[in-house]
Amino acid sequence: MILCLADILTAGERADLMAALAGATFEPGVATAGWHARMVKANEQLAAADPLRRTAEQLVHGALARSAMFQMAALPARLGAVMVNRYADGGTYGDHVDNALMGAGATRLRSDLSFTIFLSDPRHYEGGGLIIESETGQQEIRLPAGAMVLYPSSTLHRVEPVTAGVRLACVGWCQSLVRDAGGRQILFDLDVARRDVFEKDGKTAAFDRLTRAHANLLRMWAEV
Repeated sequence: MILCLADILTAGERADLMAALAGATFEPGVATAGWHARMVKANEQLAAADPLRRTAEQLVHGALARSAMFQMAALPARLGAVMVNRYADGGTYGDHVDNALMGAGATRLRSDLSFTIFLSDPRHYEGGGLIIESETGQQEIRLPAGAMVLYPSSTLHRVEPVTAGVRLACVGWCQSLVRDAGGRQILFDLDVARRDVFEKDGKTAAFDRLTRAHANLLRMWAEV
């Protein structure tokens, strides 16, 4: 499932973060790339030592916590570190798959889902599309500022070269309560359906049956 969600960050949150990033320290992104990804990673990322890194992470985690659609789709058990990536002057990240395990020690998680939150207005840069391989072919994602795309970490994906302007984005990873992508899709569809029924007719017998099915499947599949 590839899911695009609008306004994950409010206009005020994004504006404040963008203003802070104007004076931030960025370092070559290759520093955190795996041995094979180093061959295709040519971007910059907010320096790990920059205090803004923690601020951005808290902001993103808070935004995801309040997004009902993200919670329904991801069923998050754990969220990983958040990086702020910068692409300019031909910056790109070629075809790659995200590492299956992210972090170290107590912070290590299994990357079931990846996300990109677009910070820059797409009118202010050229190129920079996120290309995700799917069963139906390649999908190019280029979203408005503040919007997010959520997609399986197992997919092959890349960021096309930015040929003009600057593309800033937050990226991160999620370990889901439900490891299987097919199971997550079923649970998401059931959750959307039961909420539609509730919005239209209230707490009906149909709503109760859908809720029971959702709860029992989650009980069957969840890893806690």
